[in-house]
Amino acid sequence: MTLAENNTYSLLVISGAELTPYAQRGVTQTLAHIEQASQLKRNINGGLEDISFAGFRKYKSTITGRDMRAPAWDGVWPGKTVTVDCVSELSYKTEGGTPARTIVPGSSYTEGDYTFYRPRLTMLIVDFQTSDDEYAEESSFTIDLEEV
Repeated sequence: MTLAENNTYSLLVISGAELTPYAQRGVTQTLAHIEQASQLKRNINGGLEDISFAGFRKYKSTITGRDMRAPAWDGVWPGKTVTVDCVSELSYKTEGGTPARTIVPGSSYTEGDYTFYRPRLTMLIVDFQTSDDEYAEESSFTIDLEEV
């Protein structure tokens, strides 16, 4: 059984660029729209219109962590496809709504009129970096990803 299948350290799972034990506790994740998702233009009357192509409605993500060990990223390079079980949640109106992305199994719950879930996204690694503090015996990392 791999760490991704039995992850007791964090909600975050990155299949294809594994996070070793003690490399992922206390991670933070941002989800944002890719730059191409927003194509807003003013019409001749000054009104703002969305002229973006629906196919560009994708996410980018930055994940950071600080723990005792570095991630297992030897041989992992920008452009690698990974599957990310996100820490960040998305939500939709329960009645009449549907999730826009695949739901991480077991992460969905309803609160009031809304259903919350953690998305499972197929992403490409855009960039990553690691840093080590020898005296504190601490490693940190940042990984930037974009949805395929």
